Amino acid sequence: QVQLVESGGGSVQPGGSLRLSCAASGVAYSSYCMGWFRQAPGKGFEWVSVINSGGGTTYYADSVKGRFTISQDNTKNKNTLYLQMNSLKPEDPAMYYCAADPRRSVGYGFSPADFGYWGQGTQVTVSS
Repeated sequence: QVQLVESGGGSVQPGGSLRLSCAASGVAYSSYCMGWFRQAPGKGFEWVSVINSGGGTTYYADSVKGRFTISQDNTKNKNTLYLQMNSLKPEDPAMYYCAADPRRSVGYGFSPADFGYWGQGTQVTVSS
């Protein structure tokens, strides 16, 4: 059974940093691609960053490129996805969701509809 549990959200000032984590159980490190998506109030889901299975190729939305870093760890067979967020901007606040799908390569599937499993989300707030 797949379970994704996010943590690490919070409130920071503009320019600050946060590190989100997603503990993924039932998600095979070598055969699931994973990603981070976000939804701000009144807006649709937006893909932020995705990664191929096994900590492979990474992709970033233009809005976060150079500021956010996605990574994955499988120490002791515990699959954990991270999103290091630096230089946070006032346009970054949202609920951030971890997602996974049982395919090795993200391919062209960056849409939320391309991911079958989701966490409950963690809130990120940026304010001075």
